[in-house]
Amino acid sequence: MINEQALLESPALRDSVLDRTDVLDKVKALSLLPDGMHVTTAMVATYFGVTVDAIRQLKARHREELSCNGMVTLQGRDLAEFKRDVLSRFPSGHPQPRSSLTLYSRRAVLNVAMLLRDSDVARQVRTYLLDMEYLARTQPVENPAQPDTLSLDDRIDQRITHILGKTVVPMFNALIETSGEHRRELTTLRTGIQRIEKRLQQHHARLQRLESPQEGRPLAGVMTAMDAMNGREFEEHVATLLRRDGCTDVLVKGRARDRGVDITARTPDGRLLVVQCKRFAPHLSITSPEVQKFAGAAKVLHRSDVALFVATCPFTRDALNIAAESGITAVHRGRLEEWSAGEPLKVLRQP
Repeated sequence: MINEQALLESPALRDSVLDRTDVLDKVKALSLLPDGMHVTTAMVATYFGVTVDAIRQLKARHREELSCNGMVTLQGRDLAEFKRDVLSRFPSGHPQPRSSLTLYSRRAVLNVAMLLRDSDVARQVRTYLLDMEYLARTQPVENPAQPDTLSLDDRIDQRITHILGKTVVPMFNALIETSGEHRRELTTLRTGIQRIEKRLQQHHARLQRLESPQEGRPLAGVMTAMDAMNGREFEEHVATLLRRDGCTDVLVKGRARDRGVDITARTPDGRLLVVQCKRFAPHLSITSPEVQKFAGAAKVLHRSDVALFVATCPFTRDALNIAAESGITAVHRGRLEEWSAGEPLKVLRQP
């Protein structure tokens, strides 16, 4: 069995268990920034009950390892975009750094837990992690690792399979070894769960086939590529789609003088077009105040004929209602995927 001291001293051992980030929430709830993926240095310190200086010193000693596991320091343009796209939506609840901001992924936070010696929470995380590792090693279950996929359904199924294979099935195995009276019933239950695992694996295989490149359909991963873009790259991508569909005079505005819009252009039939681009995480939503603000800029400041609000996330029901009432075309995540795959927007060709 791996002991705690070995985990503290061996990068290889730490790397072997870094995928088990669910352990963090089993010990203590980990609050995340509005993007749902990162925490700041102060938030890491709060989680582990230590000072910010302790985390900074740990970062200085293990910068390369932590960087490999999701720690990143934003500066300059990257910091400005993160403040605009994420922190600005909750200005009173999160810091607004001026020069730099270090972010930690959940994987990086788990990495910190395996390096931080003087923290009761970190010790609890390591103990829980070692217990799970021991159980996995001593109660093996046939549950081959699934390849990473891009669809939300596939990730949910993969999570269910992980839970079944790492917790429920080992529990049944242990009970069967110690129980004689209920052996037959428990064996039946374990068989049923393993049958579910098999069906989930078959479902993964079907999804992979559906997402594989085929003639006449777009390549898989269109939205994943956009999710990886920064704000400026996403605006340039939308500008490319407009040019592809026959728009002229396409101009990506600078942030200093955008007057509430990101792109201006002319439709193929000569109408004035303005675009607002928002590259948000898929679990976030465009709200009605954001649409109202854009409607004012599009109709009052720019006197546009066509206005597009393009986002990598959904719109709330109120936001969609405001868009319809204001003459704004809401290009949500699903429609954006179709547009990027070659389906033109009808509003660009309507007189």
